[in-house]
Amino acid sequence: MDCMNKLKNNKEYLEFRKERSQMLLSRRNQMLLEFSFWNEPQPRAGPNIYELRTYKLKPGTMIEWGNNWARAIKYRQENQEAVGGFFSQIGELYVVHHLWAYKDLQSREETRNAAWRKRGWDENVYYTVPLVRHMESRIMIPLKISPLQ
Repeated sequence: MDCMNKLKNNKEYLEFRKERSQMLLSRRNQMLLEFSFWNEPQPRAGPNIYELRTYKLKPGTMIEWGNNWARAIKYRQENQEAVGGFFSQIGELYVVHHLWAYKDLQSREETRNAAWRKRGWDENVYYTVPLVRHMESRIMIPLKISPLQ
């Protein structure tokens, strides 16, 4: 709130907002919290690509989702691809984001296929899929200024 109050009095920022508003077609915001069982995102060397997987859950299923993923994350730690796991607190609720790092699309495919060969991964997927209303995957390439390379 302190930051927002300072921005209200920042002339440059207010001019930027006015200019930006003429270019925006739509916008949505979320405030996220990280899952306690997931690693905190750390700067990493690259080059990497990142996959942001978004799951919109059925209302009332966040605890069940979190309990299953607290067990499932161990199947995805070998290659250090797990960057972060977050859930919405403000904005659209019952939304989960998982961020994964891979060297390239080939390593993404190999890593994901390796998870399916691990005993127990399929069971976690089996219990979480019915909780999902919508899924989305985006591949992202970090900017040079990003601590996640």
